[in-house]
Amino acid sequence: MSDRLGYGAVEDRTMPAVVYGLYLLAFATVVTAFIGLVIAYAQRDSAGPRTRSHYTFLIRTFWMSIAWWIIGGCLAIWGAVFSVILIGLPFLAIGVFIMGVVGVWWALRCILGVIYLARDEPYPRPYAWLA
Repeated sequence: MSDRLGYGAVEDRTMPAVVYGLYLLAFATVVTAFIGLVIAYAQRDSAGPRTRSHYTFLIRTFWMSIAWWIIGGCLAIWGAVFSVILIGLPFLAIGVFIMGVVGVWWALRCILGVIYLARDEPYPRPYAWLA
């Protein structure tokens, strides 16, 4: 039942769905994101082309969000320390804003990934910065 390109073969979508679920649970407890990252790394090499695109997307989502969380967190901490003399308030606001945007970005990427996974499609642009 496969087509000429070999994309008609059925691939197991359970583990990518579990990783997406763990990533979305990261809003409650961050540990689940790390568990999802370990699963994604462990499953990526043995996955078919469709699910491999999802694992690549999930791994990149994790590392890009960590980078931006560090940037936002450093700005927020620096701004909090220097807010005593009022010069830090803009940095505090920018840092908190960055961390909020990263949270929304994380959720949107996970939701879009689940939609493509439910359609049994590869993620079209796993290396893209935006969705």
